[in-house]
Amino acid sequence: MRYSCLVPFVAAALTACSPAYGEQDGSIPEGETISPFDANHPAIANLDPQLRAAVQQAATDARDRVEFRVTSGWRSKTYQQHLLDEAVDRYGSLDRARRFVATPDTSRHVLGQAIDIGPTKADDWLIQHGAKYGLCQAYNNEMWHFELLTTPGGQCPPYRRDGD
Repeated sequence: MRYSCLVPFVAAALTACSPAYGEQDGSIPEGETISPFDANHPAIANLDPQLRAAVQQAATDARDRVEFRVTSGWRSKTYQQHLLDEAVDRYGSLDRARRFVATPDTSRHVLGQAIDIGPTKADDWLIQHGAKYGLCQAYNNEMWHFELLTTPGGQCPPYRRDGD
């Protein structure tokens, strides 16, 4: 499902004319973050329980050095499609958009198997220590995107190709 606006040359047209996506879809408003312990927010509540537990344990262990904030977690299929549509508009083609946003059928966020963490200090900490919890950076071009890709204490696999 694609939504578009008939208002030409207006930068905010896509956002203004797109359907409202809310918390129920896993949306976290632009520029905002939530705690990895906010179990009432669907972006956290709908994560795979093992992923949620690993992120929460890592956040607890890192708390004296850095605070973990979640910029994205679980997403509904319709919200993921909206993000892909926005990327197509921004990058000019589906092929280019797929380097940054997965389809609803391939997104690990839709499955509850991916989480985006910030700020950069938290990403750096998790890149260095995440394997202890089974958490690995999945893509070279997304230092904020983590998944359970190894057993706790194991070695993270090589990065996957962009958008796969």
